[in-house]
Amino acid sequence: MNRIVLDETLRAKLGDLDQRSAICDETGRVVGHYVPAGKMDPELYEWAVSQISDEELERRSRERGPRRTTKEVLERLEKTAGEDR
Repeated sequence: MNRIVLDETLRAKLGDLDQRSAICDETGRVVGHYVPAGKMDPELYEWAVSQISDEELERRSRERGPRRTTKEVLERLEKTAGEDR
């Protein structure tokens, strides 16, 4: 995910940032949407959930491969970081 840092000028243009907003270019074409952190729209969540079937979730669960604990992941990352040096 890209990260965009708002400077004071852009933040002033966007206002309070307390509601969903369409982000448009100078021609009025919608190029994206802004949803404030912590204000996820329940309808949007329901739509996202409806885009994948229970069967697909089950298939992905079977094909995911072995699970690892947080400790195992951190140990592997530390080992890999040591090899890059």
